[in-house]
Amino acid sequence: MTALPTPPAWRINTRRKPSPNWSASLRDLTPKRWPGWRTTLSTGHIDVHAYVELAVKAIRTYAAKGEKIAPPTPLPPEMEKRAGVFVSIKKHGELRGCVGTILPTRPSIAEEIIGNAISACAYDSRFFPVETEELVDLTVSVDVLSEPEPVASAADLDAKKYGVIVTAGERRGLLLPDLDGVNTPQEQIEICRRKGSILHDEKVTLQRFTVTRLK
Repeated sequence: MTALPTPPAWRINTRRKPSPNWSASLRDLTPKRWPGWRTTLSTGHIDVHAYVELAVKAIRTYAAKGEKIAPPTPLPPEMEKRAGVFVSIKKHGELRGCVGTILPTRPSIAEEIIGNAISACAYDSRFFPVETEELVDLTVSVDVLSEPEPVASAADLDAKKYGVIVTAGERRGLLLPDLDGVNTPQEQIEICRRKGSILHDEKVTLQRFTVTRLK
């Protein structure tokens, strides 16, 4: 399956714990309140975080028409910045697609969200593309990542607070923070080694990052 064009070193598929205040259900795109943060685009009766709404719109349009939506015009200030973004899709609580960029690869966070939302619904190689009849059963969440920073050792990590990037040469493994069943930095590093096909005794560099999750 062919992925959308993006720098391969920073396109990551990964499982993660959902963030309830940054997630919303496509089932709820009806004239009733959709739980979310206060910043919204124009949604009529729906109140949903602008980032999540944009991801939902991108997924619905691409699944139904195979078309990529354009960013909002004019672009709201919160959409102008650049950042790495993960878009996750779940169906009945189970992962249905997740694609992210650790560093920004597009001119704005709006375009980052749109691109990763489309990739999550149609180009995650672990899953078949999302079908239109599935849309009512899906939930969508968006995470915005800080820029990774180097750390000297596992002592500078916290499995609940920081995500981890482990690098050896051109190989890289990444893990988001606060995952079920991952409780220590050592566990994070070992999982990242496996993801990046990095041997246990290979010398690596470590980076950490945070994920913006509103609660």
